[in-house]
Amino acid sequence: MRADKRFGQHFLVSEKVVRAIVGQVTGCASSLEVGPGPGVLTGPLCASLGRVCAVEVDETVLPPLREAAPDAEIIVGDALRLDLRAVLEGLPRPRALVSNMPYNITGPLLTAFAACRDSWDVGVLMMQREVGVRVMAPAGDSSRGSLSVFLQAQFDITTVCHAPPGAFLPPPKVDSIVLKFVPRLKVDLDRAPTFFEVVRRGFAHPRKTLTNNLGDRAAWAPVLASVGLAETVRPHQLTLDQWEELAAHGPR
Repeated sequence: MRADKRFGQHFLVSEKVVRAIVGQVTGCASSLEVGPGPGVLTGPLCASLGRVCAVEVDETVLPPLREAAPDAEIIVGDALRLDLRAVLEGLPRPRALVSNMPYNITGPLLTAFAACRDSWDVGVLMMQREVGVRVMAPAGDSSRGSLSVFLQAQFDITTVCHAPPGAFLPPPKVDSIVLKFVPRLKVDLDRAPTFFEVVRRGFAHPRKTLTNNLGDRAAWAPVLASVGLAETVRPHQLTLDQWEELAAHGPR
């Protein structure tokens, strides 16, 4: 076997990291694993859970995957093109979502996973450490971006463990991190239906002021003032509550 650069593959080989991931989903009845590769994690998941469904796009890894996890249900396909909600709905609850996400599609995968958050109960996701830092960045941290707010508004997120390059074959040039996601919507979307759109616009140019990004200064200035924000505020400085207030009272 050789990792395929087209798929951004770095196969997990660390037993310590595998144990840490499996330990986070103990108690779940089933798991959907996206990108199982040769099944280093899939086998232990099968041993721990009742049912495991694995989605793999690379057909060359199917023989070792089937050998490592003969009880797993395997779907050959691109997770970004599949109806993940439909796959998850076919599994018993509580459901886990597990993935060693390829670096080159981490953002799109996180978006896809969030889109079906009501269909899974706990997610254990591995990503490049730099991305993990952005995901976890609190208000005021310069690393905070639209992805931070987007995910923090929908999940409780905690760190499971770190994974150095030596935890993979071939070793990547960067460190990785495993984060745990528990779906919990923290924004009242009935009250602030444009929340995600306002966040997207607000971070259009992260180095600019929020007012410049939102545009229509005359319309937004009184809204910022009502939330207690200066017109010079930068988007990374806002809390979730402040984003919600902007979306609730801003111009439509």
